[in-house]
Amino acid sequence: MLYYLSVNLVTCLCVILSVAYFTLLERKTLGYTQTRKGPNKVGSFGLLQPLSDALKLFVKEKLVIVDSNILLFYIIPSFSFTLSLFIWYLLPSFYTMKFVLYGLMLFFCVSALNVYGTMMAGWASNSKYAFLGAMRAAAQTISYEVMMIILLLFPSIIISSLCWNKAMNGFPILMLIPLLMIWFTSTLAETNRAPFDFAEGESELVSGFNIEYYGGLFALLFLGEYMSILFMAVSTTVWFFWVGNIFVFISSILFVSIMFLLSRATFPRYRYDLLMMLCWKSFLPIALGAMVLSIISFML
Repeated sequence: MLYYLSVNLVTCLCVILSVAYFTLLERKTLGYTQTRKGPNKVGSFGLLQPLSDALKLFVKEKLVIVDSNILLFYIIPSFSFTLSLFIWYLLPSFYTMKFVLYGLMLFFCVSALNVYGTMMAGWASNSKYAFLGAMRAAAQTISYEVMMIILLLFPSIIISSLCWNKAMNGFPILMLIPLLMIWFTSTLAETNRAPFDFAEGESELVSGFNIEYYGGLFALLFLGEYMSILFMAVSTTVWFFWVGNIFVFISSILFVSIMFLLSRATFPRYRYDLLMMLCWKSFLPIALGAMVLSIISFML
């Protein structure tokens, strides 16, 4: 028991550190796509920038928003951070250190709870901009949650398993490029990333559901969001790529993570009604058809 606890603790620490430097990678990527340097003053090549940002956020003065629901206002960031960190328990291992038999079902259950964190964060702030962003996020996340579940059921039916470890050595479906593209688009919408960042639309909602959060509370929401992005990259690699060894695994995760960054740097923000129509009228029929075909092939 102590061994598994130590393994999960080390995983959590590595994830938090990777999120810190993933933000640096994002700022560097956006900088070079916009013909500028990005962070390069704090430490060599800006390597100490994430640590200085974290220190700045957590030592900022704490203010109490009188008209907010104070209890929920302080609890929700920790709730979102804990959920995003807990889901990394499903990280598959090449060395059989842990084995979750029904890991895909656990992923569905935990990821479905993320919408509560966003919704309650906007509601507890008692701000019209925050609440509008929370309502957008709730509708968007729930819609694309349906898509994600159906799309992940397709490879799980093909390999006849709900286990993440078995999926890494299962049937390679990289050849199904349309499903992979739909899945990647769904993960962008699920994690509220550009060009689908309507929950945080700076141009109209001045940061949306997290506008009233500051300092350490904002850092917890920020960490939770970026941990979800990295785990979506892991999910894409496990279920939609052929993973032969740990080096291919890490390289694939890095590739998908950079695609998240390039999508933000490349595409303008979509329109909200078109995003919802894209889900229900375009992606959902394709995903349902793919799942029906996988069930038929499994029965044959």
